[in-house]
Amino acid sequence: MANLRAIRTRIKSVENTRQITKSMKMVAASKLRKTQAAFGNLRTFSERCAEMLEEVSAGVKPCDSPFLQPRNHPGAVCYVLIVGNRGLCGTFNNSLLRYLEEQARQESREQFLVVCGRWGKDMIAGTGLRVEKTFEISDTPTAAEARALSAWLRQLYLDGRAEEVVLVYQHYRSVLSQVPARKTLLPLPKKGDAGRECRFLFEPDRESVLKRLIDLYIDNTVHSVLLESRTGEHSARMTAMTSASDNTDELIGKLTLQLNHARQAAITTEISEIVGGADALKNKQ
Repeated sequence: MANLRAIRTRIKSVENTRQITKSMKMVAASKLRKTQAAFGNLRTFSERCAEMLEEVSAGVKPCDSPFLQPRNHPGAVCYVLIVGNRGLCGTFNNSLLRYLEEQARQESREQFLVVCGRWGKDMIAGTGLRVEKTFEISDTPTAAEARALSAWLRQLYLDGRAEEVVLVYQHYRSVLSQVPARKTLLPLPKKGDAGRECRFLFEPDRESVLKRLIDLYIDNTVHSVLLESRTGEHSARMTAMTSASDNTDELIGKLTLQLNHARQAAITTEISEIVGGADALKNKQ
């Protein structure tokens, strides 16, 4: 009976765990749909903004904008690490942290971190990189959050405290696949041909339009990467909770089978004891 009671207790515990994992799966799926829709809507606009910036910057000297001008003096590299707000999402955060450490080992310049997200402060501190600032980012990043982060990064670059600003995040391929990646935010990539004629007319002037377009590009790039990272986080958590729920179902099946075997053994033992007792009484008579 003690064995049967222990098995029933364990089945009840696993069933409670299954309820938790299924609830977390549904919450992650709901957040994924919301974030994925926002990311899909912004990604196209962000790509068009990058194309427009390339077109407008054609024929503009790098010195016309400090964000287009490469730094001639050595400086630090600022890694903007975009981690999740919590765990229980498989290897999403840990693989990103390992990728950052690999990038840092290949870099000879001074380095520091800007962390976006609430996960793993102790683990991030274990990398040995100095954390300059931490930003709280919601599960579905808003444009206001992205503008606050991008404005701080622009000022960081203009003050000369960083020679390069690099976004480190999980690139979203699909619900089942996220890959660590990096993207240089500042200085801006200038792919335009300096001798190429631009096919647009500008009002009031080209420099004013370029300045506004650069701010728009930086804001949209930061917002797009934040949304992409959060989409990957919700996908990873939904996948992890789906796997956990499937594992609890399998474990409950095994425990139920074990319970049935134990119950049958107990019944067989009781029948044997009854038959043995009846035989003993018959022989005594």
